[in-house]
Amino acid sequence: MKNTFQQVQAKIQDWKTARETVLNWQTSNQKTVFTNGCFDILHYGHLHYLADAADLGDKLIIGLNSEASVSRLKGKHRPINDDLTRQFMLASLEFVALVVEFAEDTPFELISLLQPDILVKGGDYQPHQIVGANVVLEKGGQVLSLPFVDGYSTTNIEAKIKGS
Repeated sequence: MKNTFQQVQAKIQDWKTARETVLNWQTSNQKTVFTNGCFDILHYGHLHYLADAADLGDKLIIGLNSEASVSRLKGKHRPINDDLTRQFMLASLEFVALVVEFAEDTPFELISLLQPDILVKGGDYQPHQIVGANVVLEKGGQVLSLPFVDGYSTTNIEAKIKGS
């Protein structure tokens, strides 16, 4: 019998299990794509960006900032959604293969561990500005910056909710 919730839950892994999963994929010649972020309130911009990232390879891995990390980066009022909710929202997306949380301010250690084939970030970053770029480039991988969809951000949604 199909258990969709368990299938989603299986995509959420700790660092050790994620490393084994990624190694298995890469051994099978599946190209891994890594991106990271807070993904607090999923919106059209996130979905478009993540789908574009997924199109670059066979397996999309998301490094998800922990609640503590989000608070340090965005302020004490964030995240709006807790870790579990954000993990399951992302893992529920068909084109997401793996979600791994990190507590650090940057995903550098996680990228170093997972050794993805392609590293992607959104916005106006130049490849050399993307955290972990040197790790991926040194192993012959690619580092890309994908455009954001204008007008969509969690900050804008938060402001709309507050009525400002």
